[in-house]
Parts: sequence; structure tokens; C-alpha cells
Amino acid sequence: MKSVKIIGVPEHFNLPWHLAIEEGAFEQRGIDLQWTDIPEGTGKMCQMLEDEETDLAIILTEGIVKSITEGNATKIVQEYIASPLLWGVHVSAYSDFKTLDDLENKKVAISRYGSGSHLMAFVQAQNKGWNPNELQFEVINNLDGAVKGLTNGDADYFMWEHFTTKPIVDKGVFRRLGDCPTPWPCFMLVGTNTFLETHKNLVRHIVEVINLYTTEFKNIPSIDKTLANRYQQKLEDIQEWMCLTTWSQKQLPVETLEKVQETLLKLNLIEKRLAPDVFLFQ
Repeated sequence: MKSVKIIGVPEHFNLPWHLAIEEGAFEQRGIDLQWTDIPEGTGKMCQMLEDEETDLAIILTEGIVKSITEGNATKIVQEYIASPLLWGVHVSAYSDFKTLDDLENKKVAISRYGSGSHLMAFVQAQNKGWNPNELQFEVINNLDGAVKGLTNGDADYFMWEHFTTKPIVDKGVFRRLGDCPTPWPCFMLVGTNTFLETHKNLVRHIVEVINLYTTEFKNIPSIDKTLANRYQQKLEDIQEWMCLTTWSQKQLPVETLEKVQETLLKLNLIEKRLAPDVFLFQ
């Protein structure tokens, strides 16, 4: 049995992995796949990949592309979620902010630098015609930190996945002023170069298993109820999310990778564009 470490956020997107592990699908192929939740998100996961504290990760596209351009010896194995991520833009329910326009030049809560909450603040600034150079940040580590930070006034707004934060909106802790979808597929399966180069056959088996689960995922009886119960979501919210979400079983297209790099370059978040083979595992 070969032990393999994989990390990801504790969100509903990753249930196919948990089901495959729980049902012994990897064990049948001689793989002990050890999953660890990383609530801090992509910035933390990039660091763990760089430090080789994990072999694989399910990680945000923009975050890993930025990290690879900065020298992270990691490659994209394939797309995991092909649809965009819907980033809700949240403020404290007790704040005076009414519209997205009210947030220009206000302080953004981010899980850490290089995270999706950090990078998508630049994308939203570009969408709204704000000066990205004027953005200010407050590091809050995770969702609990965001609740505390916005409630205490340490930061003014926080961008996080729409449905993950919806229970906090429903409780009257956050107000959501709008959404900012990623202009590309949102989650990638990635691995360290060391792991990928020395375990190509193992990677092929892992990919075959997860692709089988994601292909059939929406057809599992009562999967919407399972998701709602497991992630403490309203059933109607999960059903809406499932309509918006598409899992992928293919490699990230080169033209999509180029779009991500071009956007990050325009926002001065990366210094140069690199060749596709630097990013994509073959």
C-alpha cells in the first residue's frame, strides 16, 4: 500500500474525494490516500506544496498559476472543477456599505497573500474600474478570522465562495453585496514535480478513480441531501450550486492557461508569462 498525501479546502466541491476514500476505491488500487483539510485555502496550500508537505492538492487555478511562476515546483495534473467559482463579496451585517461601489479604497480581508481571496480582489477591482494599486489588505487566515475581522472593523469586506459563506449571511453576520465569478475554471488537481515524476503510474490510477467519481457524482441518489447534511447547507442552496458546478476529467486547455497568465500579468500579480509545459503535467 502506497501512502499519498492530498490537501484541499473543507468545502462541498471535494466530496467526491471523500466518498472515494470512504468507499475504498483508492485502497483497491493499493493507494492509501490521506486527505487533510486546509481551511486557510490556496495560499497555505501553495506553501505546503513548495515545502513538499503534501504530494497533491485541489487548489484554485489563479493561485497555483501565480505560485508556479514564482518558482513553486508543481504542475497541474488536470482540471477538477471546470466551471467558475462564484466569489461572494461580503461585509459585516452591521456596516453602512450598501453597494459594491461603496467598497472602493476599502480594506479587504484575505486568508493570506497569494490566496484566492487576495487575487480575486484584484479581478474585482479591474471589473469595477478601481485602481488595483490602491487595494489594502488585512490577513485573517480563514473564514472564522473573517467573521471576527469584519465584525471588529479590522477589514471592510471579504471575498469567499458564495455557498460556503451563505449560512453566515443567513444568520445575519455577513451581508453579501454581490458576486464576482472567476473568468476561468476554478479548481485544479496539482502535484509536486518530485511526486509526479517518480510516481507516474500511481498518478494515473488516482486520476482514473477520481474521474470515475466526478463523472457519476451528480447521478448519485439523494446526493443533494447528502451534501446539505454534510456541509450544513440548505437543500435549495446545494441544488442551485450543483446546477452551476461542472466537474472535469481533462487537462486545463493551453488557451485557458494563457488567459489566466494574461490577466495576472495585467494586474501586476506575476512578472512574466511562462510556457505551458512549465505548468501542465503530461
